[in-house]
Amino acid sequence: MDERMDEWNDLALFVRIAEHGGLSAAGRALGVPKSSLSRRLQLLEERLGVRLVQRTSRKFIITAVGEEVLEHARAMRVAADAVESVARDRVAEPSGMIRFTCSIGMSKHLVAPLLPRFLARHPRVDVFLHATNRFVDLVEERFDLALRGYGGPLPDTGLVQRLLSPTPWVLMAAPRYLDARGEPATPDELRTHTGLLLGGPSSRAVWRLHCREATEEIPFVPRLRTDDSVTFLGAAVAGLGIAALPEYTCGDARARGELRRVLPGWQVGDHRVTMLVPSRRGQLPAVRALADFLAAEVPRLVRRGTSRAGSSVNPSRERARARSPAGESGEER
Repeated sequence: MDERMDEWNDLALFVRIAEHGGLSAAGRALGVPKSSLSRRLQLLEERLGVRLVQRTSRKFIITAVGEEVLEHARAMRVAADAVESVARDRVAEPSGMIRFTCSIGMSKHLVAPLLPRFLARHPRVDVFLHATNRFVDLVEERFDLALRGYGGPLPDTGLVQRLLSPTPWVLMAAPRYLDARGEPATPDELRTHTGLLLGGPSSRAVWRLHCREATEEIPFVPRLRTDDSVTFLGAAVAGLGIAALPEYTCGDARARGELRRVLPGWQVGDHRVTMLVPSRRGQLPAVRALADFLAAEVPRLVRRGTSRAGSSVNPSRERARARSPAGESGEER
């Protein structure tokens, strides 16, 4: 590789020597000793195995094969200039393609409301959004940025992590379910209820609840286990059981009377939204722009959704209905 780089550099020098009509003139223009240019030209000829110029004390004549090499070397310089131009344009203004991934649930509730605004703000930026609940290797699959929601700290993967916002999870159930099964007044009463689990096959079916200094772990046998947040929310609205959900995703369903908070005052786990990038070094302006946009807007969206969910019910009625939150699900779906 080092030898090939030397060859490319010497080809560029050969173009400059030819354009100036000889070693002396090129040396003066470049500020390089004539002897150094002569040595570089000789090394290039030795690597190529051809004579590029005929040199005498009075004449500097490019050979026939030298003319052919010169033509290709000039084309290489044009291509190199184009590469530099592209790089300068990308650095000067956010532009180009961003490869971005997040879970399906986060795509629906966080990214979908925000992405059109970002693209309108940056008309030269294109985004490929890969919404999936499978694990995505950012480095191996060449993604620039990811949003992930977790209950607890993310594992150390060598990626750059940036915490965006806590995302409180709460227990929710349909009024029809609570009317039929009764409403639990304490975490221990959850043991007689049917639960729904948002997570994959390895996710533990347990609600880890906390309220101020108190904590409770309530295992349950899920009637439904799914990693699809849309199906999960639909099952809760249909009255199939109690579900742990991000509070900011429940506002519309609560406003319509389709879901009701179970055990107000208790929360589920310690969930948060985190942004991941492979590295800060060499990060393109478009990626930085999206990262900064999400860092500013995601917390606002979460707070607004959580506030809307809380204001869609009668707080005094909720406090009177329960005295004492929800389930472990690992990554937010």
